[in-house]
Amino acid sequence: MDVIEYLMTGDPAIRWQVMRDLTDASPEAVAAEREKVAAEGWGARMLAEQADDGRWDGGTYRPGWVDESRPFFDAWTATHFSLQSLVEFGVDPADPRVQRAVGLVRDNVRWEYNDELYFEGEAEPCINGIALVSGAYFGQAAGRIADTLLATQHIDGGWNCWEDDAATPGSFHSTLCALEGLWAWEQATGGTEAMRDARRRGEEYLLERQLFRRKSDGSIIDPRFAMTSVPGRWFYDVLRALDYFRLARPERDPRCAEAVELIRAKRLDNGLFPFENHHEGPMLFALDGEHDGFPSRWVTLRALRVLRWWDAGA
Repeated sequence: MDVIEYLMTGDPAIRWQVMRDLTDASPEAVAAEREKVAAEGWGARMLAEQADDGRWDGGTYRPGWVDESRPFFDAWTATHFSLQSLVEFGVDPADPRVQRAVGLVRDNVRWEYNDELYFEGEAEPCINGIALVSGAYFGQAAGRIADTLLATQHIDGGWNCWEDDAATPGSFHSTLCALEGLWAWEQATGGTEAMRDARRRGEEYLLERQLFRRKSDGSIIDPRFAMTSVPGRWFYDVLRALDYFRLARPERDPRCAEAVELIRAKRLDNGLFPFENHHEGPMLFALDGEHDGFPSRWVTLRALRVLRWWDAGA
């Protein structure tokens, strides 16, 4: 079995993206496969986990069972990350089941931080970036989130969830989340010159550092940046960054070259790519076949489409 055949034995969320990004299947064939995401597999299961109040696991960012009097740890079961997963699965926003789910969120779900409705956003740019992606993807009025992102950009072009002072350095994690949100919002609405300028400045923040190196001395900032992980949640890694630049800068910036070769070198003898860094935390359900240290359909799909983009311009 070759790599494409193997990928096509996975979940519909993977299959339709393989057809679109790696096989040049017809739009009709891609759309037919995409329709299955809300009806079966991971997408259907995620939709089924939503409660009638619009929330997943009783919460917006944190699940309802979290004890606020104790130290917080990451959990991926509440509404915010469930919507992010539906976007990553590529569920069809026009599907009536999806529209019902998103409508429940829009009308009922509020942030724990500020009690605002979900698509009005909260304060932290990493959270707002992910929420803006969901707002753009599902056709919601999320412009207030975009405005908040513009207002929280740091002087160096990055964003940082842990530092309010715009003079402090940005964070790779927050910056990529913000960039993904702004780019998605531009695609959905046309954007503004201010948004495009902010996005370009944020891209330069990453590109000046070759996507994973310190600007000061060229050392690797965090070894985890060079590891593959799916789902990404709010975490940064170079494959996620390259998948962003594949869309936002299709003309290829040479400062991505080292990161591209880092990903290329991870290819296994069987043609697949490994899942290297699981982000710990409770999940609503496991993604079949996605385990640390093993070949991953998700990582392979993303790596192959990045390499296809990069090599096409060589």
